[in-house]
Amino acid sequence: MLMFSKSLVHQHKLLLVWTRRPHSLISDSQFASFHVTSSVLHPEDSSINPVVRRRRRDRPAVSDGWQDHERSVQIKGWRNERKGDDYRVSSEVRKLCLEDFPAERERPGRERSTMDSKAKTYEVVFGIAPCLLALTQGRRKAHKLFVKDGEASHRASVLKVCEEAHRRGVPVHRVSKRDLDKMSSGHVHQGVCLQASPLRYLTEDKEAAPKRKHTPLWLVLERIQDPMNLGAILRSAYFLGVDRVASSLRHSCPLSPVVSKASSGVMEVIGVYGYENLGHMLKLKLAQGWHVVGTVGAEAEETQIPVTKCSDFEMTKPTLLLMGGEGEGLSQELLSLCQTLLTIPAGRELIPSVESLNVSVATGILLHSLLFSRRSNK
Repeated sequence: MLMFSKSLVHQHKLLLVWTRRPHSLISDSQFASFHVTSSVLHPEDSSINPVVRRRRRDRPAVSDGWQDHERSVQIKGWRNERKGDDYRVSSEVRKLCLEDFPAERERPGRERSTMDSKAKTYEVVFGIAPCLLALTQGRRKAHKLFVKDGEASHRASVLKVCEEAHRRGVPVHRVSKRDLDKMSSGHVHQGVCLQASPLRYLTEDKEAAPKRKHTPLWLVLERIQDPMNLGAILRSAYFLGVDRVASSLRHSCPLSPVVSKASSGVMEVIGVYGYENLGHMLKLKLAQGWHVVGTVGAEAEETQIPVTKCSDFEMTKPTLLLMGGEGEGLSQELLSLCQTLLTIPAGRELIPSVESLNVSVATGILLHSLLFSRRSNK
């Protein structure tokens, strides 16, 4: 009877050992995957330790003492990683995590410290086209280029940006996707970010304007506050052939990396002039014989200034096209200086609250109409 009891105790002890065994059978690669994926699934947890502890491969035979020691080490390490959580990750999620956060990459903390060393004098340009044009146009002082580590860095477009940076002596650093997300404040960076000096509005040049074979058209923007709208306007202006873009400095959004991305990098190419007093500039141009053209909605109130459909307007002399900001449109000061007001006729009867167009869309339509009339008058 005593021997039978000892046999039961021995079997019970073996059962306890083998029920603990699955935790100790985790391979080195699986253990590394757990560390990586935990940092992805819980990025807000600042207690996560990215260092992966490797264990000895020459493990001794299973014994109660060795098993308890190894389990205590694992529990201690896992508590440091994520207290109270015990979960498993599918192979698909693990594959994605390892692709975005390879184990051999440099620690992100080191990259962030180098990036933030001159954060007051530099800003982060993001996106393939903005970064490439910022490097090639030479209007910015490029400091560092950050590229997403992994297979994405081998794309032809990314390699072109890296080659351009290398040609100009700009250091290239490989970082994680999460680091790039932080640098770009969550915007679409396409795997590249460039730390560079900011772009400012240009001031009025005192040099004589170059002689042109065509009638010049300037686009004048007043109080455009949405960077996405400003970026789209700059892209249309450059594409359609506007000679100059002028903007009010007050109550207008700055030439930020968001504007550059929205313009597909056009902001790095086209010069945008800033004016403290647009009214003063318009009066000077009126004295020089320029035609000042404003814009109003289709249902605008009656005014003493003639209102013309954009399709009926012919551009016969140097012209300034004025576009007002979101919501309020042109100010009364600038409206009083306009000689003609253009409107875009609707193609159907409109219901309330949708009787107008987005300012960037309206600008594109009006610019195309004016520049087409200029070409037809040749």
